[in-house]
Formats: sequence, structure tokens, C-alpha cells
Amino acid sequence: MYALKPEQVNPSPPNNQPPLIDPTVIRAAGKIYYTYCEVHPEIIGQASGVAISRVTHRGKVIFTNNPVLLPQECFVPLHQIESYMY
Repeated sequence: MYALKPEQVNPSPPNNQPPLIDPTVIRAAGKIYYTYCEVHPEIIGQASGVAISRVTHRGKVIFTNNPVLLPQECFVPLHQIESYMY
């Protein structure tokens, strides 16, 4: 009989896999991003994603790769918004 190492008992998910985001949050982030693009057409392609509240679905377009988030917020990357909308 073999004994399991402590880290084998409760394996953690791989770090390279992004956390799952609620589809309604992705949809709301898409609306925020596309509204921003309509108002500011000169900014298209420079954003990295949207920081959005999971509770109120209010958010802001983010231009840095590692945003600082509030506890109730999540970051929806631009590639995830675009893949979900099409």
C-alpha cells in the first residue's frame, strides 16, 4: 500500500487556467466595453478588458494587464468578451 503525499490529497487547479466567469457578467462587461468603444472610437484595440462588479454589473474599461480589483469585482479580459459576443 502506498501513502499519498499531502499535496496529492487535495490537488489544486493549475494556475494557467483562468477562473470561470458567470455568462451574465461577461455579457454586461461586453456592453460596457462596446459602449465605451462607441463613445471613444479612437481607443479601440488598446484596452485589456473590463473590471466589473459581480453584484451590480457596473464596471470600467481597463488598460493595464494586471488591474487592482475590489473584493466584489472580477476582471473580464478582452479576448473573453470578444469570443463570447460573436
